[in-house]
Order: sequence, then structure tokens, then C-alpha cells
Amino acid sequence: MVDFFQSRDINFLKEKARQVRVAILKMLTEAGSGHTGGSLSSADIVTALYFYKMRHKPNEPQWEQRDRFILSKGHAAPLLYAVLALSGYFDVELLKTLRKLHSPLQGHPSSKLLKGVEVSTGSLGQGLSIANGIALGLRLSKIKARVYCLLGDGEIQEGQVWEAAMTASHYSIDNLCAIVDLNDLQIDGRCSDVMKIDPVAKKWEAFGWHVFQINGHDLEEIVETLDSAEKIKVKPSVIIAKTVKGKGVSIFEDKVEYHGITPTLKELEIALKELGENG
Repeated sequence: MVDFFQSRDINFLKEKARQVRVAILKMLTEAGSGHTGGSLSSADIVTALYFYKMRHKPNEPQWEQRDRFILSKGHAAPLLYAVLALSGYFDVELLKTLRKLHSPLQGHPSSKLLKGVEVSTGSLGQGLSIANGIALGLRLSKIKARVYCLLGDGEIQEGQVWEAAMTASHYSIDNLCAIVDLNDLQIDGRCSDVMKIDPVAKKWEAFGWHVFQINGHDLEEIVETLDSAEKIKVKPSVIIAKTVKGKGVSIFEDKVEYHGITPTLKELEIALKELGENG
């Protein structure tokens, strides 16, 4: 039995996603450094995973039958920390220590420092390879758990991602679901300007994956697609989620400068008001 309440209620999930965004912005402002845009863009997706889809036990992080989440775009660590805290893996007060000396909440997630973090990530391009290995290991152990791997769209410019994509298809890793946060912005600008990645869906199809394309902020569509992906057999699944960098706060949305810049106190005040938070 899973000891964590999971709900398909869309209003419940919307409220959780709002709380996740609030927690992200508060901790980033407190820290004074970190990644705002990409944490906010993936908030709805990761909320749906932890509060609806994934089987996991916050009070038993190493539960063998748990589903695994790999944050390949490790710079979005504030998002993972917010979701873990709100799920009950640790006290939400710990979020105030983001990026502080001796804090387990480092700038990129560390599995050695914080329970609930499956893999230490941050070097872009490596997460899908790790997810392949975990998923194959689960299959060999006859454990019916799934692995979810979140990648950035700028990240899929990395060659190792496509080596991993070939591997997953070759070995028919159908207990694996990759998710691409397609917000069209990376640290140096538009993905189309830095290194074109289109046509994204056709590339994954050509590598032998079952491809879903969705609005990455429509929680109903996210939930339905996660359910559909679980039914795909013989091949891995990838969800191409069209998102907006900085989603949820108008002053951050679709602005490349907020890739790695945190809110000022004034910007936090504006953001919290837009998110319906009083303090």
C-alpha cells in the first residue's frame, strides 16, 4: 500500500502546483541564486507525477517498489525540492536553506545528501542514460515500477541523449517515460538560435519511441497522457510537453534572463500576488 495520498482531482493538482511555484520562488529569493525559469516551466508536470501518478512513500524513500524520478535537468533543483517537501519527505522549513553552506539542498540535487533524490544530477545529457540503467535493473529484478526522466529542450542538444534514446528503443525499455520540457529557451537564448532541435517529435519517433505531444501546463492533459504512456508496451515513451519558461508569473514568462536569475524582493511580492499568496 502507498502511504501517500494521490489524487486525480484536477483542482487539487492545480492547488498543489500553485503551492510548488510559491515554494520555488520563496526559496530562490532567500538563496539569491538559482534557476527560476526552468523550475517554474516544469512545475505542473512534476506536480502531476508526485501527487497523482507515481507510487512512492515519503516515509520510506527506499521502498523497493517505488516509481523513480530522474531530474536530468538538474539545475531545476528548486522544483524537485519543493515537491519533495510538500510531499512530506522533509520539513518545508528546510527549503529556506537552499544553496547555503552545509545544506542538503545544494544548487543541483545530491542523492547522498537528501532523501527522495534518486540520482545526483546537473551535468546535462546524462539523466536518460541513468534512467535506462535503472529501468533495465528494475526489469531484471522483476519489479513492476516505472522510471520518469525529465529533460530540458536545450539539454537534448547533447549527443549522449540520443545514444540513450537508441539504447532505450533497442532494449524495448517500456517501463521508462522521458519528458521533454519544451520551453524554447536555454541559458544563451532561443533553442532555435543556439542549436536547432526541431523537429523534436519526429526525431524521437525515428529513434523508436512512442511520442506524445501535450500542453505542459494543462494538468488534465498531463494526467491523461501519463496514464496513456503507462499502457505502451515494447517501446519507451516520451512526452513532448510544450511549456512556457517562468510559467505562472507574468514578469518571468518567456524571458531568457530568468533562466539563472532569482527574483528580487519586489519581484517576489509581485509574483506572490499573482499566485494568490498573501505572504
